Amino acid sequence: MSNPAPIPAASVEDKHLSSKEGTSAMKGGQTGKAIAVFTSGGDSQGMNSAVRAVVRMGLYLGTKVFFIKEGYQGMVDGGDHIQEATWVSVSGIIHKGGTVIGSARCKDFRERPGRLRAAANLVKCKICNLVVIGGDGSLTGANLFRQEWSSLLDELVEKGEITAELRAECSHLNIVGLVGSIDNDFCGTDMTIGTDSALHRIIEAIDAIVTTASSHQRTFILEVMGRHCGYLALVAALASEADFVFIPEWPPEPDWPDKLCKKLKQERESGQRLNIIIIAEGAIDRNGSPISAEQVKKVVVDNLKQDTRVTVLGHVQRGGSPSAFDRILGCRMGAEAVLALFEATPDSEACVVSLDGNQAVRVPLMECVKKTQGVAKYMAEKKWDEAVKLRGRSFERNLITYKMLTRLRPPKTAFDAEGHGVQQLKEGYILGVIHIGAPCCGMNAAVRSFVRNCLFRGDKVFGIHDGIEGLVEGNIKPLGWSEVNGWVGQGGAFLGTKRTLPDKYMEKCVARLKEFRIQALLVIGGFEAYNSVLQFAESREKYPELRIPMCVIPATISNNVPGTDFSLGADTALNEITEICDRIRQSAQGTKRRVFVVETMGGYCGYLATLAGLAGGADAAYIFEEPFSIKDLIGDVVHMQAKMAEGVQRGLILRNEYANSNYTTDFIFRLYSEEGKNIFSTRMNVLGHMQQGGSPSPFDRNFGTKMASKGAEWLITQLKKNTDASGNISCNSPETAILLGLVRRQYRYTPVQALRAETDFKNRLPHLQWWLHLRALLKALATPVVYLVDQGVTPSPNQFEKTIFEDADSFGEAME
Repeated sequence: MSNPAPIPAASVEDKHLSSKEGTSAMKGGQTGKAIAVFTSGGDSQGMNSAVRAVVRMGLYLGTKVFFIKEGYQGMVDGGDHIQEATWVSVSGIIHKGGTVIGSARCKDFRERPGRLRAAANLVKCKICNLVVIGGDGSLTGANLFRQEWSSLLDELVEKGEITAELRAECSHLNIVGLVGSIDNDFCGTDMTIGTDSALHRIIEAIDAIVTTASSHQRTFILEVMGRHCGYLALVAALASEADFVFIPEWPPEPDWPDKLCKKLKQERESGQRLNIIIIAEGAIDRNGSPISAEQVKKVVVDNLKQDTRVTVLGHVQRGGSPSAFDRILGCRMGAEAVLALFEATPDSEACVVSLDGNQAVRVPLMECVKKTQGVAKYMAEKKWDEAVKLRGRSFERNLITYKMLTRLRPPKTAFDAEGHGVQQLKEGYILGVIHIGAPCCGMNAAVRSFVRNCLFRGDKVFGIHDGIEGLVEGNIKPLGWSEVNGWVGQGGAFLGTKRTLPDKYMEKCVARLKEFRIQALLVIGGFEAYNSVLQFAESREKYPELRIPMCVIPATISNNVPGTDFSLGADTALNEITEICDRIRQSAQGTKRRVFVVETMGGYCGYLATLAGLAGGADAAYIFEEPFSIKDLIGDVVHMQAKMAEGVQRGLILRNEYANSNYTTDFIFRLYSEEGKNIFSTRMNVLGHMQQGGSPSPFDRNFGTKMASKGAEWLITQLKKNTDASGNISCNSPETAILLGLVRRQYRYTPVQALRAETDFKNRLPHLQWWLHLRALLKALATPVVYLVDQGVTPSPNQFEKTIFEDADSFGEAME
């Protein structure tokens, strides 16, 4: 989204504080002040992850942390509602939905007497640092509280409820906000805590409905949440191939009933057995009048006589365990909120921790609130384009992509479903799409998007089956519009994929490309896909047939391809691992003190182990990129013993499959088993290929759809640019064979030949990997204070400076 200017972080020089400086390292004159965390307003999945991170980061850095239960109501009521948190008190909550510390609406806090009571309760605990997790209303209330703080304390002194000394000690209130809302309706962050999990619930429901809808040739209308924001409806429509979507920011034209019926009729005539229509609960028409699900149903039934059903998902969207994304987002935002409070001064402005593309910034709270309110203002004035733009670039691009993929097709396209010419257009090109590497979720969504992008403009697409081996054998078939229907929600790779590289079969590959007159090539796959296009590009001098534009879309659960921060399929794998770890830990519900050692995939790349460690609340994650010794392993065993002594019942250890050739998963299991005798029991699990399976996550469906759309656009642009008057294509420059990656805030087109210098081919890794910065956070959240005290260590916030979010997670950008 378009964000206000970030508030710069305080400059930090020291890397560590010595233990002589005490256990409290708060800056800005806040030494000894406590932090309190509370959740307010509607609940959302991932709030518990944020609460856990606030507590553990605060304790890790040496300050007291308090829970305020039941939101503002608990702050007003005081007493047992304000409780000191311990390291163990947030153990085992990261996988839970909702908020374990409760949330409630509070009328009392809206009036000054209520805020006066709240101030008295906080000051008595020396709390003058608040982390607020909620929506814009909760954050606005916190800012008003902050503005009144001095006058409230003066009044409390006058009434004799607090002493002048206590008033002086707690003279300023510092506030940091985290936005927890499934609607993703807050201007100032690309993603709010809970949005991704809500999308998971919606997509799970749609996937379940699709089977019965197809069986009976039905039309289903699903109403999803979003009274003022259509983000959930829009992204769900993209991720489910919905035929029509109604959202408040983009009201349909007055003739929408005719367009809707024409679209549904066309889909049925092409052989589609079901139709999905998604409507946000706040959907309106151009006059601002509500559009209801029942109203849409009446239009379909009256005009098309189709068997039509309505499903209102309601609060199921708020339920269930948080997705891996929301757990990681909560961890990172909660930790960053604590760092922001450590750096706060009396002059600091109330801020919100937000995700801006691939970076986290602290943005002024009230500027974000004003922009959020500005969307409603534009919508009230019927300035729809301005409202969409104010929602941010991600929302706008989602809308553009959806419009393109669901347009009514021309009466005659260039090629029919079987690939036979119907109306040859002069500008029609012949493009090929192939998978190279291991299968992963999201590949099918990318193929569908690519095929429909090309077919709509009159081009022809050949699907090359079974990778390079299929290319050599001539297993190449045209793909039609209807053939790729329903592919978005399917895992694996319908075109088939293998790891074979082209180097040994170069002449046969070239012969097939020439035979089928393929003029551009989209390659979807992992490290092998990148390596294959690199080999093709480096063979252009010898083979003129390879002088065509080539584009790689990185797709691998390992996330080990250079030139991108994120690969297609990794999010689904991460969710699979996280869910499995939840089940493994649940299996020991009645067993006290048990440690699980779990092996993840990823080759030599530790991305899955590290991110799954954050999402699953792991105690350690061993990876190849961070060498470890037997001393480290023994230290972690002692670490685990300390946790068990503190009251933790279960432990989780993750190990990347190639982390170390000698310290194998079995070795670590046996070590923990032996050293944990009479303290805890140990179990081992090797997850294997189940990490590649399942249905694609909403993120991977959306990511694959948009990446392929951009890939198609780039290939067509290169064809137009490098085709002479005779129709000959000559792509000789490195810039015509690229990898399309997501790097920080931008989609980047990097020549594969330029990426060679950035690649460790022996270990199949990029030389630089952004996610390694998150290792510090993983360790901090897994380290109990008692262990630090025993070791004589006092951590400093400085060691996290520009690490928790630096070069961070491209999830937000890709989820656009």
